[in-house]
Amino acid sequence: MRRLFALLLLVPVVAWGTEKFVVYTYDSFVSWGPAAAIEEAFEAAHPGVDLIWVATGDSSEMLSRLIAELSLGGAEADVFLGIADVELPRALSHGVFQAYDPKLIPNLASVPGELRFDKTGHVIPFDHGYVTFVYDAELLPQDLVPRSLDDLLRPGLKGKIVIEDPRTSSPGLSFLLWTIAHYGKDWLSYWRRLIPNLLVITKGWSEAYDIFLSGEAPIVLSYSTDTAYSYIEEHSLRYQAITLDGEAYHQIEGMGIVTGSHRVKLAHAFLDLVLSRKIQELIPTTQWMFPVNPRAKLPPGYEYAVIPEKPVSLDPDYVASHLEEWISQWQRLLVSG
Repeated sequence: MRRLFALLLLVPVVAWGTEKFVVYTYDSFVSWGPAAAIEEAFEAAHPGVDLIWVATGDSSEMLSRLIAELSLGGAEADVFLGIADVELPRALSHGVFQAYDPKLIPNLASVPGELRFDKTGHVIPFDHGYVTFVYDAELLPQDLVPRSLDDLLRPGLKGKIVIEDPRTSSPGLSFLLWTIAHYGKDWLSYWRRLIPNLLVITKGWSEAYDIFLSGEAPIVLSYSTDTAYSYIEEHSLRYQAITLDGEAYHQIEGMGIVTGSHRVKLAHAFLDLVLSRKIQELIPTTQWMFPVNPRAKLPPGYEYAVIPEKPVSLDPDYVASHLEEWISQWQRLLVSG
C-alpha cells in the first residue's frame, strides 16, 4: 500500500510536469524578432514542453559561449538558431552540431539549393539578407551620402559612422569580409583610413542601431531592408539603405541541433516549424530579413528593401583558413592605428 501511494504521488508530477526545450540565439531575435510567435506555436503543438530562449549577446558571442560550454562537458542548448554562414567552419571544427534528418523536416524541401550553405548536413538556413550601410536622411546632408566604399573615407564623415566588431558580431564580420573581397591585399590600408571616421565599434548590432536611432551618428552598418522597416514601421523613408559600388554582403543565417541534445525529435520539429510558411512570413517584419521559404509572401512596403546589383560573399572554407590571420591584423591596426 505504501508503495502504491508513492507511485500515485509520482503520477501528477509526470502529468503536470513540463519538459524544457532550450534554444540559444542572439539578443535581437528575442527582443525584435519572431521568438514570441515561435514559442507560442511550438508550445501549442507540443503540450507539456516549455521553450526557453537564451540570448545574452550577438550571434558570434552566443556561438563562442556554446563552444566553451561544449568544451567543458556539454551545453543545455538543444538548438542554436542564428549562426551566420561565414561562421559555419568554426562551428563544425568544434563539433557544435549533430547531423539532422531531412525526412523529419518536410519544409526543408521548399528551400532553394543556393541558400543551403552547409553541404555536410548539420545546419539549415532560416533567413538571409544583405549587410550594408544605412543613413538617416534627416541628419546627413545629401552631398555626404556615400555611394562607394571609398566615399566612407571622406573627411566630412569623421565620427559619423557606427559599425559592429567583427570578433563578436555577424554583420561586423560580414563588413570585414566585404572589404577584403573588394580591396584584396589592400584591405588593411582601407581600414587604416576608415578608422578616423568611426564614432564607435560596438559589440553587436543592437547596440549599434540604438546609437543610430538616438541620433548620435547618421550612418550605421546594418541591413538593406532598413528602408522597408522605416516605411512600414515609421511611415517614412527617413532611414535609407544604400549599396556601395552596387555591392552589399550576402549573409545567410542558419540553425542546427546542438551536439549532445537528447530532444532530437523535438529539435527536428522546431526546425521544421521555423521553415513553415506561417513563421517565414513573420521574418520580413520581425527579423527584417528575407525568408528562405519561397512560399512565404513579402508584405506591402517591402519594395523599399534594397537588393544589390552585385551581392558579395566569400567561400566559407576560404574564410576559415584565413580568418584568424585577418582578425589578428585588424586587432593590431586598432591598437597601433
